[in-house]
Amino acid sequence: MATMPSHGLRLRHLTTTTTTRPFLRTLRSSLSSQASLPEDSAQVQVQVQQQPSKPNKSYFPKRGQTLELVCESLGFKGKGLCKVADTGFVVMCDRALPGERFIGRVTRKKDNYAEVTKVKTISPHWDFVDAPCEYASYCGGCKTQNLSYEAQLRAKEQQVHELVMHVGKFSCEELESLNIMKPIVPCDIQFHYRNKMEFSFGTQEWLPKELLLEKQDGSESYALGLHAPGFFDKVLNVNKCLLQSEPANMVLAAIQDCWRDPQLGISAYNVHSHAGFLKHLMLRTGRDVKTGLPELMVNFVTSSYKPELLKPLVEKISSIPEVVSVMNNVNSSIGNTSVGEEEYTLYGKSAITEILRGLTFQISANSFFQTNTHQAEVLYKLIEECAGLRGDGSEIVLDLFCGTGTIGLTLARKARQVYGYEVVAQAIADACLNAKLNNIYNATFVQGDLNKIDESFGNNFPKPDVVISDPNRPGMHMKLIKFLLKLKAPRIVYVSCNPATCARDLDYLCHGVIDKNLEGCYKLKSLQAVDMFPHTPHIECVCLLELC
Repeated sequence: MATMPSHGLRLRHLTTTTTTRPFLRTLRSSLSSQASLPEDSAQVQVQVQQQPSKPNKSYFPKRGQTLELVCESLGFKGKGLCKVADTGFVVMCDRALPGERFIGRVTRKKDNYAEVTKVKTISPHWDFVDAPCEYASYCGGCKTQNLSYEAQLRAKEQQVHELVMHVGKFSCEELESLNIMKPIVPCDIQFHYRNKMEFSFGTQEWLPKELLLEKQDGSESYALGLHAPGFFDKVLNVNKCLLQSEPANMVLAAIQDCWRDPQLGISAYNVHSHAGFLKHLMLRTGRDVKTGLPELMVNFVTSSYKPELLKPLVEKISSIPEVVSVMNNVNSSIGNTSVGEEEYTLYGKSAITEILRGLTFQISANSFFQTNTHQAEVLYKLIEECAGLRGDGSEIVLDLFCGTGTIGLTLARKARQVYGYEVVAQAIADACLNAKLNNIYNATFVQGDLNKIDESFGNNFPKPDVVISDPNRPGMHMKLIKFLLKLKAPRIVYVSCNPATCARDLDYLCHGVIDKNLEGCYKLKSLQAVDMFPHTPHIECVCLLELC
């Protein structure tokens, strides 16, 4: 092992159609231009998935206008897709769910659709269930908690199907006759599945309208919780989150119980005046390698290093048996990041461990690790099956966007050599550490920006038998697409957290890019959505491509 230098089920209320719709043409054009943008500047906005009838171009709602609407399906980011009666004009509404009839007020106008805010529900949506979380109506984390889980799965699967057809340009007949689209993989655990949660401290507590009248004294109200949707400076106070582990909720409750005590002299950070001490609280849950029992890391992100202020909190939470690590990241900048320029261990050890696919991974305060460990086992098993390694130690694996090496290391046991590339230096350091921790010596991890590769990329490793590509939301840069089409590896396993950019890149790899004079040379053999995050709009996809 060495670190080398950096190198140059379908919705019953939707119908499938192969006609090209105006908003999909707009989306396709947008995604095409973003493929050549740097990773941090490609912001994909996919709002619309289905419009059975052609909109009346003469109709356009005015801002502030109220409309009676029926939600037909869920679009990107979980927004409800509706149509104005008798016009076919598309309207998107946050927190509207399929079958719900409601009154919406137009807040924003786009070229071929508008966005509305729900004012009043007239009749509830299909597949209604009571949301168990008391914050579900206000928190932006679990937008579909009051939609049955079966309906959530149908909506996600249909969204992927639509994008693969209309953005990826694969016909419905092709997808169905060749059995390319596999059923979505559900998550067996729908609550308490997150191993990492980040909460924010704030000087302005966000309250729902019905509670605002109860608090009109103008006093400052500190809060610890999650940012209210649309507000960077207001925090919804949260005492318990149903997505994180029970030990993590015990820690959250213990801190909520005492941190506002005036005698402690602790202040929340003010994002406007940049005064105050406490910025974020990060809770990470792992497992002890020997016992398999949960172990917890608590990370306080502060504006300065004042351990004496944190001492009462540390003493209280360290009495919880699962807490084995208390860290302090100091971020003195005005930015809102939880990564500090300095890090201190206040209690216990500086890292926790987790077990994935039989391997042990060390997780520090700022390490990247799959947020849903249980479902990551399912995801990685699927990736391993798609990779199709013979297991005789003869094959080369190229792991693009390797992160901390979790995928590459799980494949290294069957490969001759794994070469991983990642832009984040700390992630590469963690990958090397994890390789050593598991006695894996046939994995090489390289720091390098895959958006900035040149003609020399590929000179430092042999031609791979399998390429794993797991890009972040913007997908792959056109330079990388060109490289892969030139490389012609026998198999590519594309892992995506954004079905829109995934569909775009599948189109490029299979059908080519006409304006770049690039010919596609792959066939899409299978595509399977995996629900990694129940009650949220996020979807993971695993795609297998084979050389024609």
